[in-house]
Amino acid sequence: MHALSKNSVELFTADETVANQRIDNFLISHLKGVPKSHIYRIIRSGEVRVNSGRIDQTYRLQINDKIRIPPVKIIKNIVTNHHIKKDSLSKLSVIYEDDYALVINKPSGLAVHGGSGISLGLIEQLRLQRPDQKFLELVHRLDRDTSGVIILAKKRSFLTGAHELIRHGMMTKHYLTFVKGVTQPQQTIRLSLLKSENTHGERQVRVNPEGQEAVTKIQTLEHFSEGSFLKVNLITGRTHQIRVHLSHIGHPLAGDDKYGEFKWNRELQQKWQLKRLFLHATSLSFIHPITHEKVFFEAPLAEDLQRFINQLNVAR
Repeated sequence: MHALSKNSVELFTADETVANQRIDNFLISHLKGVPKSHIYRIIRSGEVRVNSGRIDQTYRLQINDKIRIPPVKIIKNIVTNHHIKKDSLSKLSVIYEDDYALVINKPSGLAVHGGSGISLGLIEQLRLQRPDQKFLELVHRLDRDTSGVIILAKKRSFLTGAHELIRHGMMTKHYLTFVKGVTQPQQTIRLSLLKSENTHGERQVRVNPEGQEAVTKIQTLEHFSEGSFLKVNLITGRTHQIRVHLSHIGHPLAGDDKYGEFKWNRELQQKWQLKRLFLHATSLSFIHPITHEKVFFEAPLAEDLQRFINQLNVAR
């Protein structure tokens, strides 16, 4: 790993490939190797300018916008073979693909973005796997430990269209999870969430009325002596929403080392060999923004999580 300094101001004119993209996402993609915290700092400080004016991180680029990017220090990672797990590319199971979208069944433990040169994330692996693919961007995100359906855009038109669907609540997302305690048959959780970062730059989310509106619907599939097996409909897509909402109402997710219950997690690991967060993005459905067809993508419950449920059924 080594650092490169870009000692001069960079001027960039927005074209159709970046039209309607948020300035923070554009800079994260354009300044590969620059820590996100630094990117947000240069936006807040006004060092990044669009058409000679200050903007905030939510500004969406328009064609012919003149972007001023200040000198930055870029950390370049020298990726060697040991940074890539031998079988990681083969684990990226393709659920669906057309000219506009790529739908993957993401394994648990794989971050959607790589970091600090230790490993490559989903997007970096796919770009390596598909060197001729000129455009490939994440439509949405999943936490590192969450498995299941994730969509990538192969065209800017699909990306912007899918983001519009998400913004207007027109993309239906279902998850499967296992939580502590006995849950109600059905429940809607409406609690605003506030996101912050601790001194180490780690994201923390908590219930706070000053935060963003967040709505989660749960349906109980089965009760066991160890807890409850749920299907979750994510109405809004806030960071760590399912984990924080359920933990807040007294039903922490199994295997959640951030918002969960340490003692219970340890018991599940020792007794049932559950070694990960029990959260799986099982399905996504929406109207395809280009073909206007209704599409439904599904990933069966990951093998290790299904094994855990099977063991609980046998133990009854």
